[in-house]
Amino acid sequence: MTMPTNSKVPTVAIWFWIIYVAATTLGETGGDLVSDTLDWGYLGGTAFFLAVFFVLAVLQIRASKLYPPLYWATVVASTMFGTTMADFADRSLGIGYAGGSALLFACVLVVLAVWYRAQGTIAPSAVTAPKAEIFFWIAITFSQTLGTALGDWVSDGFDLGSAVGALIFAAGLIVVAALYFRTGISRVSLFWAAVILARPLGATLGDFLDQPHDQGGLGLSRALASAIILVFIVACLFLLTQSGSKRTKPASP
Repeated sequence: MTMPTNSKVPTVAIWFWIIYVAATTLGETGGDLVSDTLDWGYLGGTAFFLAVFFVLAVLQIRASKLYPPLYWATVVASTMFGTTMADFADRSLGIGYAGGSALLFACVLVVLAVWYRAQGTIAPSAVTAPKAEIFFWIAITFSQTLGTALGDWVSDGFDLGSAVGALIFAAGLIVVAALYFRTGISRVSLFWAAVILARPLGATLGDFLDQPHDQGGLGLSRALASAIILVFIVACLFLLTQSGSKRTKPASP
């Protein structure tokens, strides 16, 4: 799936999904770092990341074209907000993993349905104007929050652990990829299915990185895990920028 030059969403290809999963993983470790490690609490973390996300989303929507660092910073902020919001709903409000997942899945479907009714498409390639971007970021944020609840439900609710949970959601993404390459199913529908599945993959990967060894994790501190993922994302963006520069550089006479 390729984006037109005026789209405010990066080209949806393999690098997009690699960075997206990394960004959602950073959202998990970063969100937990603030709410748990720094002891801001789920409500405090939610309020903080909502403010950060709102500022970045406004900057992203007001930008005249796609700026990849700003776009991915907004994704990370929405993921961190989704992490703390889901934890607040599941644990502090007592909704539970199943109830929270069902409610958030309904919210995602409602946003996509309203967006489609308003503009006739929910394709990422159509995110070229402020109204479409607002719908896009609302849908992304609900899907991020849903992904956190789903990840926790599978890994903790069913007592499977973060490693097994990550494998389950990775398998789900592989199925979506197979449907993309082997069938004629709507590419837009598959895009949103992948968005929903990529977030719990990032959530379970994040938990795997910072959970203690006796719980099946790698035992990294949340700060260290977040720093490693951030460096990885920046490196990917740098390599993509360099690759794009080489492709667009005019040939010497």
